[in-house]
Amino acid sequence: MDKILTLKDGRKVHIRELKSDDVNRSISFFRGLPEDDREYLRTDVTKRDIVEQRIRTGWESGVKRLIAIVDDEIVADGSLESEGAGWKQHIAELRLIVARPYQHQGLGKIMARELYLLAVSKKVEEIIVKMMGPQKRAKAIFKKLGFHKDTTFHDYVKDVHGVKHDLVVMRCDMEALWQKLDDHMVDSDWQRMR
Repeated sequence: MDKILTLKDGRKVHIRELKSDDVNRSISFFRGLPEDDREYLRTDVTKRDIVEQRIRTGWESGVKRLIAIVDDEIVADGSLESEGAGWKQHIAELRLIVARPYQHQGLGKIMARELYLLAVSKKVEEIIVKMMGPQKRAKAIFKKLGFHKDTTFHDYVKDVHGVKHDLVVMRCDMEALWQKLDDHMVDSDWQRMR
């Protein structure tokens, strides 16, 4: 997967899979995020060994990681994680983070669409997202994309400072997600994929 797409403000963005030579770009991207965006990340992806492991693990486990690049810098990072077999083979987890200067430009929706297309190719029926309770902006974005709150595990996870938070799980049926993305995207490329 390798695409050049246009944001709302006319900037071009290159969407492709994360590669082994993206380690430095990935570290720079995550280090460049404001602390309150990094606070809720599952792992400290500002460390080289963790980023290298993340890339290797993705290849070995079937995790698909996509990045968005502008001027040779990563501006968004997303992944689709599915087990591929067993009792959860029909479910995948979506993760997505967009650098603040690129928010409200349609990049989050573009990345969600590309991850969705990967899910379709893997015959995923439902997508889930997990976040900490304070991540209200993320919850609002996923709600707009057709996700609904499924369950909350109280005081279940810790942020980077060791503070406990609720874990919120949202999910979306693929057909409902397709409709929401279709409603938000007027791009003819998206329409041709239907």
